[in-house]
Amino acid sequence: MALYHHKSKRRQSGGRRKPKRKKRKYELGSETMPTQVGDKKTKKIRTMGGDNKTRALKINKANITDPETGETKPAKINEVTENKANPHYVRRDIITKGAIIDTEEGKARVTNRPGQEGAVNATLIK
Repeated sequence: MALYHHKSKRRQSGGRRKPKRKKRKYELGSETMPTQVGDKKTKKIRTMGGDNKTRALKINKANITDPETGETKPAKINEVTENKANPHYVRRDIITKGAIIDTEEGKARVTNRPGQEGAVNATLIK
């Protein structure tokens, strides 16, 4: 179902606000689609200007950067160990920016938004 981002139909006082125009397509939003750990599954979404955004629905690999050497290499994601965005996201294996994931290389902190970019980038935690 579509979500519209527009002003409320009610004023702060509780009175009704008359609409100045009809709904516009650029006011359209969408439901959240969290990125989970699993076999890779992405979705392309059309954005303003006819561009496309790749949304990662499920992903099992991350680009891990070692801060000491500056070397980046792909690694398999085992699970989400900590997520400050929501404690229930750990149980559901949902990856967001700032989440700590357990990988083959060790624990890493996610540095990007996988739901916006379609991939997971992270830095190793020592």
